[in-house]
Amino acid sequence: MAAPRFDVLGIGNAIVDVIARTDDDFLIAQKMQKGGMALIDEARAKAIYDAMGPAIEISGGSAANTIAGVASFGARAAFVGKVKDDALGRIFRHDITKAGVTFDTRAAADGPSTACSYIMVTPDGERTMNTFLGAAQNLHPDDIDAAQIADAAITYLEGYLWDPKDAKDAFLKAAKIAHGANRMVALTLSDAFCVDRYRAEFLKLLRDGVVDLLFANEAELKSLYETADFDTALSALRKDAKLAAVTRSEKGCVVVSRDKSEAVPAASVERVIDTTGAGDLFAAGFLTGLARGRDHVTAGRLGALAAAEVIQHLGARPETSLKDLAQENGLAV
Repeated sequence: MAAPRFDVLGIGNAIVDVIARTDDDFLIAQKMQKGGMALIDEARAKAIYDAMGPAIEISGGSAANTIAGVASFGARAAFVGKVKDDALGRIFRHDITKAGVTFDTRAAADGPSTACSYIMVTPDGERTMNTFLGAAQNLHPDDIDAAQIADAAITYLEGYLWDPKDAKDAFLKAAKIAHGANRMVALTLSDAFCVDRYRAEFLKLLRDGVVDLLFANEAELKSLYETADFDTALSALRKDAKLAAVTRSEKGCVVVSRDKSEAVPAASVERVIDTTGAGDLFAAGFLTGLARGRDHVTAGRLGALAAAEVIQHLGARPETSLKDLAQENGLAV
């Protein structure tokens, strides 16, 4: 099999994050579920923007954050996602290409505006997201370049993309192409509320072998198997998944395969500023390690390192070269 052109190709929502610091009283007044992600329409987006305090705009989107992290590790990365040809769409394209990511998806000329997510960060570093999907939900199977998918060692999908039917079909098309080229397919569950909506479908993807690698945090895993007990959920996961990485915040992560579970500790953190992107950047490190032939524990350590970097500043993309950080910690990729 020919060596892949890309280590990781991500398919996800192309979103610009609008981030503001706030307090719990604001969340209550705005009827927001702390720590969750709500899908909103344009009217609600405007109402939130009018009510929130000073904000910064940073390109985001779960899989896009992951892919930016992969590029920061010095790995070869590509992204597939839909923006509109508007101001936010141009910001997104500029930011992801400047991060070293190949982004060839054609922008929409009409229809809804580029997606944005209003992210409220409370003093404890917890983030609460309100997302207007806009143009992102119009990703179509026609946007999937078969040659590009076949040229990626790992194709990675965010669970948030499972809401629109065309986007779902785009991922299934990509997964079929990837497996036809003997490549790996990964999925992140994204959010416990997302799992609640698509539990049966996500389980089917695992059990049918459409997904080779699953990323989840503890809450998402418990939601997937409808249990409050972590060990029960982990045992069920081992039967369904070929490979999975489950993050547990300060407890680190557990890498699960059919024959064993391996615990990997969290990296040290001086101060948590903003947990936005922690799971996304963990996936970046793990995927980079896997694509570069590292063992599961080393991949988990790379993920922990990237997650620790991103939660110590505002925004969901690294501010430090993850390649340099990995080298400093004896984890050169």
